[in-house]
Amino acid sequence: MWKILLGEFIADLRGQKTRTFLTMFSVTWGTIAIVLLLAFGEGLKEQISTGLLNAGEKIFMTYGGETSKEFEGLPRGRRIRLTEEDMDLVVKSVEDVDVASPSYGRWGTTLSYNDVKTTTFMEGVHPVFSELRKMFPKTGGRFINERDVRERRRVLFLGDSIAYRLFGSEDPVGKTVELDGLPFTVIGVMRAKFQDSMNEGPDENRAIVPASTFQTIYGYRYVNHILFHPRSKERAPQTKAEIFQVLGAKYRFDPTDESALPMWDFIESEQETKKIGTGIQIFLGMVGLFTLLVAGVGIANIMYVVVKERTHEIGVKLAVGARKAHIRRQFVFEALLVSLLGGLLGLAISVGIVTLVDMIPTEGNPAMNYIANPRLSWPITLGCMSILMAIGLAAGYLPARRAAAIDPVESLRYE
Repeated sequence: MWKILLGEFIADLRGQKTRTFLTMFSVTWGTIAIVLLLAFGEGLKEQISTGLLNAGEKIFMTYGGETSKEFEGLPRGRRIRLTEEDMDLVVKSVEDVDVASPSYGRWGTTLSYNDVKTTTFMEGVHPVFSELRKMFPKTGGRFINERDVRERRRVLFLGDSIAYRLFGSEDPVGKTVELDGLPFTVIGVMRAKFQDSMNEGPDENRAIVPASTFQTIYGYRYVNHILFHPRSKERAPQTKAEIFQVLGAKYRFDPTDESALPMWDFIESEQETKKIGTGIQIFLGMVGLFTLLVAGVGIANIMYVVVKERTHEIGVKLAVGARKAHIRRQFVFEALLVSLLGGLLGLAISVGIVTLVDMIPTEGNPAMNYIANPRLSWPITLGCMSILMAIGLAAGYLPARRAAAIDPVESLRYE
């Protein structure tokens, strides 16, 4: 049966090459449209998430703020300023916070090496800061460690961009840099990363020193902010509430007063980012689906034309004993096969385009990180192929039913 249907399809293909080509082209174009839209949508979603997570994953970036509510007879508008002691108190009191790091910040720090001089934002932090902020060293270097903090060493970890400005192609590790006129030894350079969320500028331009060294040189008592890392994403809202309760009890502010303790919740931001990415994918998928539907309408229209052109042939087949089911199968088979061949061709072209675009270098061009990183999702792709086959079936069924309903006597008279 299938050999007969395939033979009839090939014979019709030879007789109507232009019509079959145009039909297959519409399906191919629709497949390319939906697969590429979803691939670029998936890549955009992934890069938005990566850009956020490279600034920090599963952390609360907590700042001292100003009270906006009266509490226990105290007026609103009181300034809350955080210290390392507050960080230790939270880690000790809130079981779901496993690690934390202070961040002492200072703008306008001058770095100089030989005749090269630049200014940047400097931070004094603890060793766990590397994990919390995804600031990992390149091979051959390291981040600050506990001994650096304990001994107040003058060691310096540089972002990759500022390291290049100072040293060019020279290896910075082991070299001495003057930081605000004091000698510091470079112990490592950050591995390049894509980042689109930041505080106080991108990490590639930062200079990192031990928190104890920073305090010794500049005498800061209050931190710029504190990074808290909760053990569980699921319990993040409860953990955040407990942090407010602990610090609220110490500084006597309402635990529901978010202005007293401004917090950048990376867990919440990640969830929002995923929702935005999913929304973009749904929108692009709908655009692609409508393109496929247009291709399906084209198949149906062409199949109706085929039925009209082959009315006499159908009448002959019915007159010599062909069943209506055979006539229906013939046209449904042709519509499905055209859809399948066009879909497979479109999929192959899409994979080739995605592969070529993925080879485009993105370093030094942040915008290309969003454009040149398409990602094929095979479950979604297979789902698109299933939709395509369903459209082909629907596009072939109605013309097939019309062909099977033709009266043999009238069709033999048809010219």
